[in-house]
Amino acid sequence: MPDDWQRALAVVAHPDDLEYGAAAAVAAWTAAGKEVTYLIASRGEAGIDALPPAECARVREAEQYASARAVGVHEVEFLDHRDGVIEEGVPLRRDITAVLRARRPELVVTINHMDTWGGLGWNTPDHRAVGRAVLDAVGDAGNRWIFPEQLTDDGAEPWGGVRWVAVAGTDAPTHAVHVEDAAVEAAVASLSAHHAYITGLTDEPPAAYARSVVHQGVEMRAARFDGRRCVFFQLFPR
Repeated sequence: MPDDWQRALAVVAHPDDLEYGAAAAVAAWTAAGKEVTYLIASRGEAGIDALPPAECARVREAEQYASARAVGVHEVEFLDHRDGVIEEGVPLRRDITAVLRARRPELVVTINHMDTWGGLGWNTPDHRAVGRAVLDAVGDAGNRWIFPEQLTDDGAEPWGGVRWVAVAGTDAPTHAVHVEDAAVEAAVASLSAHHAYITGLTDEPPAAYARSVVHQGVEMRAARFDGRRCVFFQLFPR
């Protein structure tokens, strides 16, 4: 995985999406002094059956802030697209483009936007919509004639400096970030911070559940990538 970059923006649909795949890599990057910012398209308000949407959004935002801090991320932005019915299209591309132009990342991270997870589980429409919009918005951000109204605010300029888009949880990995114990433990803490969400999913204690999920994830492709624990990505060069 390339490491000659300084700024990354991770863009996903929901609070918790990054913790189910990329958090250990994020922990390794921030420990190495790199700057990572999170952009979440929704506030996760449809994610806990026992909580009404307004309360759920408040809880899940707070959990995401705590989760990000556990892996060294100190800035989290939320868009206001509706959880569960995020639509791929121009409004979503416009919102992501604005943040790309403001944050000016070299690396953009998202999660699996394909139809399935490993050919077995059907992916959600939110993941598919956001991942595809991310790939499109990276091109939009560098074209001053797309969403030009953004360039009149606060001296914003086009940003064509994204060098790679890295898709986590992909069925077709091309690259990997090897992760050591400290990054794995940070990722466990990061997923554990989604306490209310995990409690709504399973009777297993959140810490035990998080440890199982994270360890399974970083060991899944180890045989392919030098036999070492890793976070794997499909890398799209720009």
